[in-house]
Amino acid sequence: MSDAFQVEGRVLKVLANGTLRVRLTNGHELLAFVAGRDKTCFDMSSVHAGDTVKLQLTAFDLNVGRVLVKHK
Repeated sequence: MSDAFQVEGRVLKVLANGTLRVRLTNGHELLAFVAGRDKTCFDMSSVHAGDTVKLQLTAFDLNVGRVLVKHK
């Protein structure tokens, strides 16, 4: 997707159904989720508050992001 860009953020809270509350480095807070096939490969039990994640955002909706990678 050419309109998408990647940012990093810190997990504030792990919510139900694989949803996360994330704060970006610029202070903006948003909801993030693990999409589709990635749910089978992404272990949500290993994600905790304080972890750093890489997100994919689009210019159309800056309040929702897709989790790409969890940094160790």
